[in-house]
Amino acid sequence: MAKPYSDVMDFAFFAANFHYSRADYDAITPTERAFIYKAWEDKTVSESTVLRDAVFNAVSNAFRKKNQKFRKLWKKRQEKADMEVISQNLSIIEEVEEKEGKGWVSMIYEKNGLKMPERRKKLA
Repeated sequence: MAKPYSDVMDFAFFAANFHYSRADYDAITPTERAFIYKAWEDKTVSESTVLRDAVFNAVSNAFRKKNQKFRKLWKKRQEKADMEVISQNLSIIEEVEEKEGKGWVSMIYEKNGLKMPERRKKLA
């Protein structure tokens, strides 16, 4: 029933959602149209998922028990460290400490306006 109007409906969708003119719409190929539809669908799903998660998080935080921590909406993902780079950096630090001592640590604290942490000695 809607088959004769499919081109008009497609144009209406592009005009309403992407502000395409008729010339803009006619300039894109059917393959490009399909990819634009898919990208728009992915964007819509992503936005609705984020909204759902935000509402769920807000409701669960509103009804949380007394003295319970807030749930964060976003979790930071930590990347796995490259052990090769870490070992190279540690060897460089050890070389510098052998040549110049550990004064560079106190200098970093001093330049940042921080106080050096004091090590507590264990009581035997």
